[in-house]
Amino acid sequence: MGAQQRIFRQRIRDTQSTKKITRAMELIASSRIVKAQAAVKATEPYALALREALTLAASNAKVTHPLVNEVENPQRAAIVLITADRGLAGAYSSNAIKEAERLAKRLRDRGLTPVNYIVGRKGVSFYKFRERPIETSWVGFSDNPKYDDAKKIAARLLHDFVELPEGERVDEIHIVYTHFVNRVVQEARVIRVVPLEVVDEVVDTSSGEGIHGGENKGGKPVWPLYDFEPDAETTLDALLPRLIEHLMHVALLESAASEHAARQRAMKSATDNAEDLIKRYTRQANQARQAEITQEISEIVGGADALSSAN
Repeated sequence: MGAQQRIFRQRIRDTQSTKKITRAMELIASSRIVKAQAAVKATEPYALALREALTLAASNAKVTHPLVNEVENPQRAAIVLITADRGLAGAYSSNAIKEAERLAKRLRDRGLTPVNYIVGRKGVSFYKFRERPIETSWVGFSDNPKYDDAKKIAARLLHDFVELPEGERVDEIHIVYTHFVNRVVQEARVIRVVPLEVVDEVVDTSSGEGIHGGENKGGKPVWPLYDFEPDAETTLDALLPRLIEHLMHVALLESAASEHAARQRAMKSATDNAEDLIKRYTRQANQARQAEITQEISEIVGGADALSSAN
């Protein structure tokens, strides 16, 4: 075997090894998408019950909670950016970072100072490389977030919103995450979680039909019947932080599903490219082999002609 053939055969073996890795990562990401989607789906009953309870509490209380009231002269706004801990996920992290950059520009245009809270090593690396300030960061759970992770993040945000003195606290909290539409489409989105918008509805409890968000005979929704102890105001104080934790948890779950979908797509593209490379190297190896055979035949014929001429 000639030198060219050895080079191409080695390239084929290396590409085949890479193809096995990317194929395995594609299958793993594909299986994790299903689990991530199921986790997002499982949060819906809790979200519905929480919104119902908050709406009813707001209907029976005068909403004066600091999480609901708009700050008169806001100065600082928190940006919670959710990115990936690992790479090989296409443009997933970069799209979220770009959306956070656009949000920061809009906040500065309003006269607010953006304060960065980063989830995921990719976002942390981006900001540290550019020497941009990071208030705090969380890493290690981007592809499989738990409720405790969301609770930890929400606790820090609430502390910086409520307990810090004026000038050091944040007056708004925004989350930049990636919304999972389907396996092909994922969108970077921004939601403002604080100040919250609680719908203050007048609830008609005169009818006992349609408990738990059903409908009465007129087709109108009937809210569940709650008794608030000790009162609606105290209940609202307890429920609003839970809502922020829930919003944070949903954003983490959506981002995790989007990360797996982006990685599955990127690894499929890498696997397809590896197959194309193997085909190309195989053709080049065959051409090199044919060229070597042709050269050997030419040398044999030339040697035979030389012997014939000598005789």
